[in-house]
Amino acid sequence: MSRKVIEFDNVGKQYVLGTIGTGTLSQDLNRWWARIRGKEDPFLKIGEVNDRTKKGESNFVWALKDINFSVDEGDVVGIIGKNGAGKSTLLKILSRVTSPTVGTIKVKGRIASLLEVGTGFHPEMTGRENIYMNGTIMGMTKTEIDRKLDEIVDFAGVEKYLDTPVKRYSSGMMVRLGFAIAAHLEPEILVVDEVLAVGDAEFQKKAIGKMQDVSKGEGRTVLFVSHNMAAVRSLCKKGIVMKNGSIDSIGDITSAIERYLKNNDDAENVNIIDSVKCLKSTLHIESVEINETSKTHSIIRNGQEKLKVRITGTLDEALDYDLMLILKNEIGMPYATYAPGHYRGEIQHLEKGKFVIERIINLPMILAKGILKVDLYLHHPMVEYQMMAVDCCSLESEGFQSGYGRALEHQQNGFMGL
Repeated sequence: MSRKVIEFDNVGKQYVLGTIGTGTLSQDLNRWWARIRGKEDPFLKIGEVNDRTKKGESNFVWALKDINFSVDEGDVVGIIGKNGAGKSTLLKILSRVTSPTVGTIKVKGRIASLLEVGTGFHPEMTGRENIYMNGTIMGMTKTEIDRKLDEIVDFAGVEKYLDTPVKRYSSGMMVRLGFAIAAHLEPEILVVDEVLAVGDAEFQKKAIGKMQDVSKGEGRTVLFVSHNMAAVRSLCKKGIVMKNGSIDSIGDITSAIERYLKNNDDAENVNIIDSVKCLKSTLHIESVEINETSKTHSIIRNGQEKLKVRITGTLDEALDYDLMLILKNEIGMPYATYAPGHYRGEIQHLEKGKFVIERIINLPMILAKGILKVDLYLHHPMVEYQMMAVDCCSLESEGFQSGYGRALEHQQNGFMGL
């Protein structure tokens, strides 16, 4: 039977907007009077749900409310949700950076946390001194830290600056050293917030690999917060979806990610059509679907070979056109495009009236794991743009292991590398 290492029991965290501390002297006296009479804090009854998109009527806001869940030893749990959902507050309470307003938390084991750049570092101390200080705080002996020191320094890649005060480190160097300390000083529980996004691509890959080693090879527990769904999916087995300071769902990571994406679509009603701009007055677009959905996020499954695009609308006059679709990485750099009219002169024709454009495009067989942004256009090559939808959707690719080492294919109905 698995052992529970983390248990949240009815945990809540309330803040007072616009104040430092618990509020006014009057509020503190009311709390004290209620406490000595054995009554509940009167201000716990008036707090509002933490929905940052709406103006509230109370200054008391629940950053977290009614948090109940447990984590078994060796679990790798992804905590996902929109900005302001309460993810970081939950981790800060778990790491004892702040205390809950109500409820209790039981933790069995040593916790190492990486919540913000420079968390736990003394800026005037050197990298070496901070390693020993962090290890001592975690309850390790000097001998244990000595044994891990070379491994930590090598992983962080800061050997040249090891005896330099960390106040002179860049944010990337501080993240590298902070993660190396947290991951190598043998904690039973590793807590990592979105801070890894500060690191470069090489370090993010190393960090995720190390977390996989910590969880699978060493059987330790990992709590991971990230907005990178591909990283969450590859690392985690279990997911907790948070919404407005409460837990929306708990389950396997696939269902958790789908729930999170559905919440985003439901809350913001985001559709691809919202990004469409018609540059020709005679063209009217009614619907756009990419990867068989009108929503702005979908998944390219491992082994999926085709990408379907469907556009419907009406024309006030006949139109000659080419459909162009560009795949870009997360920072917007294009790396592949589909445009048979531009590359091979295959211009299409539509008559006046209602129309349906459908394309089934061969995907590159070496499509990497991660997020792809999409630009969609209708145009007459070298003549005019008729419709544009920049960053109209994102595709989360699970990757194509079968295509490893193969060249990018673009012969028939496929993408061409840029």
